[in-house]
Order: sequence, then structure tokens, then C-alpha cells
Amino acid sequence: MREFDAAVFDLDGTLLDSMWFWSELDGIFLKSRGIDIIPEDYLLAIAHLGGYETAVYTKERFSLPESPEEMMSEWREMSLDFYRNKVKLKPGALEYLRALKNAGVKLAVATANEEELFRPAIELTGIDVYFDAFADVSEVERKKGFPDIYLLAAGRLGAKPENTVVFEDIYIALCGAADGGFRTVGVLDDTSLRDRELIMKKADRYISDFTELLPFEQKRLFG
Repeated sequence: MREFDAAVFDLDGTLLDSMWFWSELDGIFLKSRGIDIIPEDYLLAIAHLGGYETAVYTKERFSLPESPEEMMSEWREMSLDFYRNKVKLKPGALEYLRALKNAGVKLAVATANEEELFRPAIELTGIDVYFDAFADVSEVERKKGFPDIYLLAAGRLGAKPENTVVFEDIYIALCGAADGGFRTVGVLDDTSLRDRELIMKKADRYISDFTELLPFEQKRLFG
């Protein structure tokens, strides 16, 4: 299979070991509202949504009295410290990004997280220097179940979808990328284990972590 010119990465659950934090945050938030057990499908339902959409969904799902804006403000305060000071990378992520960059592959981020959180996170982990472009779901009409954000990110790199690889940990996001003509790599995350079989069938390649792709050779990603 032909070598690729560009790569688009999701952050949370793909490069960043952070999805567990959102599960913990959701648990604290919902427990304070008398909801002791988080429904199994809740985290998967919100995984590909932006902050506002998540707040709207949560408000409607649990019939909460707060406005989406009030909920987002509370979540923001809870998450700022984590993303500024504590978040870590998935195994092999830094080394793989460095290898891609050294090979001349253009790199972009496509995230459902807001810039106030993802910028400190990529600076803390030292991966900010490897990316040429950024896109978040607030910039597109449709979310990660559709190709819009990946097309936006690739466009900012000047790359064509057929020559670009998308790395994602969520099944619905991989579907959106595939619908846009991108080749895809599914990345294991504990929060998406229930969809592992679907992800493995949908993605062109599936990895447990980025150490599987090292040492880097373009022809080894899919071949």
C-alpha cells in the first residue's frame, strides 16, 4: 500500500491517556446530583461530542436543572488542573510523533476537546512542536461521526484524504474518517473496549499502543 504524506491524530484516548479522567469527573459530577451509577452507554455516547453538545446531552439524559453553560463551567474548573499539570501520553506516542516528523510526514490534531484544555496538555507533554495544524469540533457543523473535522485538518495540511492516515480510539470517529476517504488506525483505550471488535474490523490497522509502530517505516503501517 502506498506511503502516506500526512497523519491526523485524535488526542484524548489516542495520544493522551486521559479518558479515565473524564470517567472519574463524570462520576463525581453525577454522584453530586444523586446519580451513583453511570449508565454503560453514557461515556461512549459523549466520547465524540464537543463540550457544549456533551452538556446538552447530559442535561437531557439525566433531567438536570443546570444550564449547559453552568455545567460546562463546573467541568472546566475540574479539568483545568488535570490538563495543565497531570495528563500523560500513551506509550510510544512521543517517539512515534517524532519519527513521523523526522520522516517529513505532516501532522495535525483533530479533537473534540476545547483549545483551553488541549493546548496546555500538548505543551505539558511536549508534543506541540510536532504538529503543523489543529482542528476542533467547534469549527465544523457535524461532529466526529462525520468526516468534516478530518477534512478540515487535512485541508490545513494541504493533504488529500487518500494520502492521509487518521488515528482514533472511538468506533464512530473511525467511521467518520473512513467515510471521508481516509485510511484509519484504531488505537486501544480502556474506555472503548466494548467496541474493540467493531474497531478492529473497521480500521485498516489496529494497535494496542504506538510502540507497535516503532521503529517507524511508512511501508510497515499497513503492509
